[in-house]
Amino acid sequence: MKATIIQSITELPVGDIDMNNRLRPVSSAGVEAIKASITELGVMKDAIHVRKIKRSGKIELLAGAHRLTAAGDLGWETIKVVCWDCNDDFARLMEIDDNLAGAELTALDTAVFLAERKKVYERLHPEATRGGARGNQHTGGWQTDTMSFCQATAEKFGISDRHVRRMVSAGSVLTGGDAHRLRSSERPITLNDLTEIAKIGDVSERYRVIDLLAEGAAKSAKDARKTWASEQNKGVTPPMNNTEKTWQRLQDAWKRAPKAGRVTFLEEHGDEVQALLDEIRGGRG
Repeated sequence: MKATIIQSITELPVGDIDMNNRLRPVSSAGVEAIKASITELGVMKDAIHVRKIKRSGKIELLAGAHRLTAAGDLGWETIKVVCWDCNDDFARLMEIDDNLAGAELTALDTAVFLAERKKVYERLHPEATRGGARGNQHTGGWQTDTMSFCQATAEKFGISDRHVRRMVSAGSVLTGGDAHRLRSSERPITLNDLTEIAKIGDVSERYRVIDLLAEGAAKSAKDARKTWASEQNKGVTPPMNNTEKTWQRLQDAWKRAPKAGRVTFLEEHGDEVQALLDEIRGGRG
C-alpha cells in the first residue's frame, strides 16, 4: 500500500472537496464544538486530509469531516489540507482509524468501523487470510484471519481483542442501510442489541427487528425478536409495556386474594375505585 503526500497542494476550496461515501454522518454536536473552538482561537488547529484521484482529478475527503463541515458553516472559502496520492484501501483505512482514535463513537458506529477495517486489513494482509501466522496452545496450529486482525487492532487502539471480536461480529452482518436505519433510533443501540441482531439468520426477521428498534417500538433487540416471532404466529408473546405489566400484577393479586382480603382492599380503596369507574363511564357517555 504505497501512499505519498502531494507537497504542492496545501490549501483547497471548501466546495471542491467531496464528502460522499462516508461510513457515518457528522454529528451536529461535534461540528458545533469545532466551530466554538475556531471562534475562540481564531484558527483551525489541524489540517484535514484529502486525496486527489488521478483518473478523475476529484478531491475526496479522507479525515476531518467535522472540521470541513464547520469550515463550510463558518463561510470559509478555503481550508488547509494534507493531500495524498493513495489507493482506495489507504483512503478507507485513514477514515476508519481517524474516527476510532479520535471520536466518541456509539456502539453502532464502532461496530461498523471495525467490520469495515477488517475487510481492508484482509485485503492489505492476504497472508493473514491464508493463515500465515502460527498460533499457540490456545488457538491451535494456525491463527485465523479474524484472530490476527483482532489482535493487531486491539494493540493499535488499546482495547481487548475479545471486544474487537464482538464488535466485528456485530458489524459484519449490517448493511449500509441497516446502520442508517438504526441511527434514527432515539434510544442508543447497544452492543447487546447488535450481538442479538448478529444471531439472526432470517433476512426478513433482521429487517423487522431493525425497523422495530429504529421506530422505538421495542426496547431491545431481544424484545423486537419476540414481537417478530409473535407476528409470525410462532407462539411467543410480545413484550408488555409498563401499563400492561401493572395490570397483570393487579389482576394476579386479586385472583390470589381470599374474599376477606378483597373486602379489606375495597374498604380501604373502594372510593378510589368508584371514582375511576365513574370517570370511565362518564368518558363513554
